[in-house]
Amino acid sequence: MGNIKALIAGAGGIANYHIQGYITTGVEVVGIADMNVKRAEEKAKLYGIKNVYSSYDEMLEKEKSASCVSICLPNYLHCETVIKALKSGRNVFCEKPPALNSSETEQMVDIAKKEKKVLMFDFNNRVRPESQALMRYIKSGDVGRINSAQALWIRRCGIPGFGGWFTQKKLSGGGPVIDLLHMIDLALYFMEFPEPEWVLSGIFNDFSGNSDFKGPWGIPDVKGGKMDVETSAHSFIRFKTGQVLFTRNSWAEMNKREEVSVTFQGTKAGGMIRRLFGRDGIDETAIDECEVYTMEYGKPVNRKIIIEPDEKMGRERAVINFVKTVKGEEEPYSRPEEAVILMKIIESIYTSAEKKEPVKIY
Repeated sequence: MGNIKALIAGAGGIANYHIQGYITTGVEVVGIADMNVKRAEEKAKLYGIKNVYSSYDEMLEKEKSASCVSICLPNYLHCETVIKALKSGRNVFCEKPPALNSSETEQMVDIAKKEKKVLMFDFNNRVRPESQALMRYIKSGDVGRINSAQALWIRRCGIPGFGGWFTQKKLSGGGPVIDLLHMIDLALYFMEFPEPEWVLSGIFNDFSGNSDFKGPWGIPDVKGGKMDVETSAHSFIRFKTGQVLFTRNSWAEMNKREEVSVTFQGTKAGGMIRRLFGRDGIDETAIDECEVYTMEYGKPVNRKIIIEPDEKMGRERAVINFVKTVKGEEEPYSRPEEAVILMKIIESIYTSAEKKEPVKIY
């Protein structure tokens, strides 16, 4: 395939993982664009990127040699920018969430098929070594059919600033349900993406104006900005197969500490992947666990799986998989059609809470 070159749309913190992933695979990043040109210039200087742009469109137009684009932009820009990149003949790796809703996601998937380009989304938790260790048990048949699972990404103090795009529904698509959707996605991945049928949910906006519940990342507040998204949500999803999934997502809720986990119960064994934080939002304070639960010789057995920790939580490895998928060297860890299913569930969580009744997914 020759030497692959890549472009980065968006110069925020998440772009570091994309750039590092490209560098690891020998891909040259030839351009970076951000409306905040100073931020893009800083990234370019740090990684030796030759060309800096303030316009994503201009970068796509001028950098003809690049065949891959990473989309590291706010949620409301995903659909528009992904479609432009696909139509310009590029393969695309887009940050989560895929888009603001399922219809935008379906539109991107359809165009990727039409243009015959690779479209992948950054569901990096699938790529974590703990996740892949559990998947080996699942794929081998040792777990059996997963009947039920519980997906949690919960915080006590994790509101990402007040009044910015994170807290405005028209720009973000929602609060922690869409922002912290990774564990819902991971549970679906373990369950092998059954077709959802019903969703029942409740959402809450307690503490939405309370700065005591703000996260530790230093995201600035926007004076006069809105906060019209939830701060926590609880939901129950039933699938056409009879399988079920319980989910909890929160930025601000009276929890003991931040927990990021999926637990599942199969017909032969159960399992758990969990990250517990000493301080909300600070990865360096976290402890990872990965376990399998089964019966052997009439006795309960709990297996602790020892994994070399990945401090980057699969973020860099996900980019490497994207590159190797483009080259035909690996199967993708995520497929765009799965993103459509995920976004239909996310949408239905909001719809059920608004209607105060179960909703059917078609």
